[in-house]
Amino acid sequence: MTVLIVGGSGFLGAELVRQARAAGHSTAATYATRPGNATPTAWYPLDLRDPDRVEAVIAEVNPRLVINASSGGADWAITAQGPIHLAVIAARHGTRMVHVSSDAVFSGTRIHYDETALPDPLTPYGAAKAAAETGVLAVHPKSAVARTSLIVGHGSSEHERLVHNLVAGTVDGTLFTDDIRCPVHVTDLAAALLELADSDMVGTHHLAGRDALSRYDLGVLIARRDGLDTSRLPTGLRALSGIPGALDVRLDSRATQRHLPAITLRGARQFLHAATA
Repeated sequence: MTVLIVGGSGFLGAELVRQARAAGHSTAATYATRPGNATPTAWYPLDLRDPDRVEAVIAEVNPRLVINASSGGADWAITAQGPIHLAVIAARHGTRMVHVSSDAVFSGTRIHYDETALPDPLTPYGAAKAAAETGVLAVHPKSAVARTSLIVGHGSSEHERLVHNLVAGTVDGTLFTDDIRCPVHVTDLAAALLELADSDMVGTHHLAGRDALSRYDLGVLIARRDGLDTSRLPTGLRALSGIPGALDVRLDSRATQRHLPAITLRGARQFLHAATA
């Protein structure tokens, strides 16, 4: 089938392009500023704020599946409204859509969140992601939303680069010991998204790793894997930093895994340890 990866120049998008092509799918991808290092069939510049351009790309590619892995940060027009434009047009063309969302839609008050939990974001980014979820499912009821957590892998994620820079002393920063998430390997996540897309499942799903780790603990695992000095990693408490956002959000992915038993979502302790074994 023909697959369109929106945000194909990003970290997750590039892995989606790689796996979709490896599975034998004709794969196109979009970028906001410049093409990435992945090699899809074709690259298309795309600004999700421009519905006419979205319509033109969908019409030209004519995909059976669209996966939205784009990221616009806290920009409401890109992160909240853009995916809704995409969903409206995908629905009009009869195209299956999977939209990638985030654990930032939650406040952390409950700590443990399954797919039935209602968003209660604390940040503008979380609010934009929550709005996109609601809008996408409203205008394209046959679509799926997949929430995930910190994405790592291959040494090239922002979290891995930060650890290297902190150890080298080339950036200022802190790895919080009270900021807890469920990291997922980019390979596992991309495979799970493609499996979800290939199913008839709709609505909201969780795709996160099984281990709940603080950003500091994740940093230590990355540093050990890469032979770095863990004593050079600065620590602190997010609760005392003044930085807004949830402290402890743990996505429960068990319901999604029961419906998609073929997917693998390893914990960070497993995949980071396996890299050194």
